[in-house]
Amino acid sequence: MGKKQHKGHKDRSDETPVSFDKGTLDITRSGMGYVVIANGSGDVLVRPSDFNTALNGDTVKVKITREGFKNGKKEGKIVEVISRKQSQFIGHIQLSTNFAFFIADTDKPMPDLFIPIDKLNGATDKDRVIARITKWDNTNKKPEGEVVQVILAEQESDIAMKEILVENGFSLTFPDDVLEAAARLNDVIPESEISKRRDCRDILTFTIDPVDARDFDDALSIKKLKNDLYEIGIHIADVSHYVEPGSILDEDSYERATSVYLPDRVNPMLPERISNELCSLRPNEDKLTFSAIFEMDAKGHIKKQWIGRTVIHSDQRFTYEDVQQIIETQEGPHCEEVLLLNSIARRFRADRFSKGAINFSSTEVRFKLDEKGKPIGIVVKESKESHQLIEEFMLLANKTVAEYVSKIKVKGKEVPFPYRIHDKPDEKKLTPFITFAAKYGHKFNTSSPEQIAYSFNSMLEEVKGKPEQHVLEQLGIRTMAKAVYSVENVGHYGLGFGHYCHFTSPIRRYPDILVHRILQSCLDGKPEIDKKMEEKSKHSSEQERSAMDAERAANKYKQVEYLQDHIGEEFAGVVSGVAGFGFWVETVEHKCEGLVTVTSLLDFDDFRLIESDYALVGRRSGRKFGMGDKVWIKVVAANLTKRQLDFEWIMKPNQEDEASDENIHHQKHKGRESKKKKGKHE
Repeated sequence: MGKKQHKGHKDRSDETPVSFDKGTLDITRSGMGYVVIANGSGDVLVRPSDFNTALNGDTVKVKITREGFKNGKKEGKIVEVISRKQSQFIGHIQLSTNFAFFIADTDKPMPDLFIPIDKLNGATDKDRVIARITKWDNTNKKPEGEVVQVILAEQESDIAMKEILVENGFSLTFPDDVLEAAARLNDVIPESEISKRRDCRDILTFTIDPVDARDFDDALSIKKLKNDLYEIGIHIADVSHYVEPGSILDEDSYERATSVYLPDRVNPMLPERISNELCSLRPNEDKLTFSAIFEMDAKGHIKKQWIGRTVIHSDQRFTYEDVQQIIETQEGPHCEEVLLLNSIARRFRADRFSKGAINFSSTEVRFKLDEKGKPIGIVVKESKESHQLIEEFMLLANKTVAEYVSKIKVKGKEVPFPYRIHDKPDEKKLTPFITFAAKYGHKFNTSSPEQIAYSFNSMLEEVKGKPEQHVLEQLGIRTMAKAVYSVENVGHYGLGFGHYCHFTSPIRRYPDILVHRILQSCLDGKPEIDKKMEEKSKHSSEQERSAMDAERAANKYKQVEYLQDHIGEEFAGVVSGVAGFGFWVETVEHKCEGLVTVTSLLDFDDFRLIESDYALVGRRSGRKFGMGDKVWIKVVAANLTKRQLDFEWIMKPNQEDEASDENIHHQKHKGRESKKKKGKHE
């Protein structure tokens, strides 16, 4: 029986209805938590006593207990953990006689895990291990867990890569029941399945992939028809045939949503049984595929198109280097077909740019590793015609599928579909960039999004080979929105497409599996209406962002690990970012980025940030460090734990004269090549 209310007093619930929100828990280092509400209605303060088993990054349901205090802030308590950001953790074991505890290596507050002795998996006192939570029903008790793997002391680099993965919410191993489900899949394609599909096995088909790839998820076929027409097929691994909706394989791959590519490993979305065996389009094997097949002439004019399920037989496994050699020498296996496909791809590419696609380029690096995974060299990856050949045909397939599904209507409404969207540039970011680009003589027409795209392309063409190319490209990329998945189709601004989706990589991206399923339902005349499609799209976008964060962190770790052996050495570099406390420099030779602090420059001058010029300028000398400027640096520190490089600026003997010349130049042209901090869109 509840307490009697005094006359004239009301319970809070009588005044205000109880309010619940969904969001992501962000725990500060002090231990206080904030639930970032998904709909953008404002953060909710949550005290540690009200976390209710939630951990940093978890998606939670929060009950609002106070509103309007401290400048309108909200306070609440977590009533439910909807999903965990991180299921596995890295830390060490504290062992007693009858029990053990796991203490996580994290700067975010987290309770120790109670580990039963029979769940230690061979771990002993003080061992570094990977552990996972198995039970946590009561906030008054420690969560229970088990050791997944013991980490050996000599595996420092391996530990670091695993730590990066788990920090970003990716499981390092597949649960036993998922592996068992994958193992049970039939590797023999029954004739009954082949009979339902278009048989393309007798058509010349080949794959083109990186030299170290094992999961070949796309192939091209080509057949000469009459009247100077060709049948060109874009064949994609039919993962949806094996990963059925609602299955344990489906649930696990949805949670991961993407494969993660680190310098020394791939953390796959699907077990290797599927990704590298059943679905990989390996040469000389029959494979099930989902295809977009086109009849077109040698100039790439499409006469007919067909989309549907197929069976193929790859005749050749090419690497990008193999195909590049054929293009350059005009000799090699299937030379005539490769050259024709490349000629058509060139036309597709030119046509895209003429219609408003933006020709941004980005630099990627590849690490040469020894047998222990330690970097012994860094190579800058180049995008050559062989890469562009594949890119253009994949873009064609993705666009064609999105256009087809967009036309399907159910009761007058579009089918919920995970479009790959890319919004037009942010005006707040675009305006200062246009002002900066004008200093180099580039004018922008902002009358429409299409004219902005044309202005970008004109600028990118004009700056090729000039000193300011790098800075204008990088700053231009920063004005762009991020590409995401959504049922709200606003088109893909960067590609210049009104309709676009991801159809071509279902082995490594979950949205592609969703696309295959919806596409097949439309082809069957029974369009699938998934009311949770936007939620699935958002989850996939978030996981993609986490994967990109992991990949960046891993690359940074390897760069620091590489330059550890070069402390005290000097390298040429380019200013890659500026801030009030210093400027970043990217080495020309190996694209490693480190910070030169303003405190290390005090012997030369007192430097201040000029934001409009993206530069640090000396108060006395006028010496300027602007984005894109060439400098010399010395490597002075390499911190693997923080993944940080510290550089010092080195004045070369002839730089005093150069500096005075630059000052004159800067007086005439305020601001030189520059950039803020990097960005990237797809």
